[in-house]
Amino acid sequence: MDTDSKDVLPGAARKREPAFNLPGSLVLALSILTFIHVVRTYLLSLEADEWVLLKFAFISARYVPQLMAADWAWIWTPVTYSFLHGSWEHLLFNGFWMVAFGAPVVRRIGPLRFILFWCLSAAASVALHCALHWGEMVVVIGASGVVSGLMGAAARFVFSPSGRISRQFAHHNRLLSVRQSLSNRSVLVFSAIWFLTNFAIGFGQLFGGTDGATIAWEAHIGGFLFGFFCFPLFDGLRTEGEAPRQPS
Repeated sequence: MDTDSKDVLPGAARKREPAFNLPGSLVLALSILTFIHVVRTYLLSLEADEWVLLKFAFISARYVPQLMAADWAWIWTPVTYSFLHGSWEHLLFNGFWMVAFGAPVVRRIGPLRFILFWCLSAAASVALHCALHWGEMVVVIGASGVVSGLMGAAARFVFSPSGRISRQFAHHNRLLSVRQSLSNRSVLVFSAIWFLTNFAIGFGQLFGGTDGATIAWEAHIGGFLFGFFCFPLFDGLRTEGEAPRQPS
């Protein structure tokens, strides 16, 4: 489906792109995630993999003042945890949604800003998780927070006022202000379903009990909020002669 022509920047409709031609930087990111999981799953011993988790997974307890000086991993783990996954299902799930929502975002902001967005959305995700689980020995891994950030960012521009999305041209759409986004029915429905799903996961884990690993749903929310509200800081797309857009 195509977006309305009035919602696309001038000249965008003349540039045709294959619908499934992923940006190179997104392919590279997925390749890195896959390579790391292959190494951890098939090449490392159990002891070596436990060391990797200890050094590169996010753990809220690291930020207790008495522990920070003893282990400097608190500096890099707000980003490195996003490159580790608990299973192939975990990786494939994140990869699927990263392709769906990451492609238009990466096409719009380019590889360098994508790297910065990845790092900051990963950190924002676990910042909320850490605030709600302060001092707990809970291991957080996975790119779900980054994927949630990409979803929040995409919500600011992929939907046209008519609610239609073009896989080829969505990245050319005008950036919606927060007020415009919250007035767009498609954005509201998408965001409501996303939040309700994550809240349902959280309540299910809280009252239903869990065996083994749990889903860090709070980190998902932190990532989505970061992407939704902070994406204008990464967006360099401008219409010729258009004044820079200001986030509302």
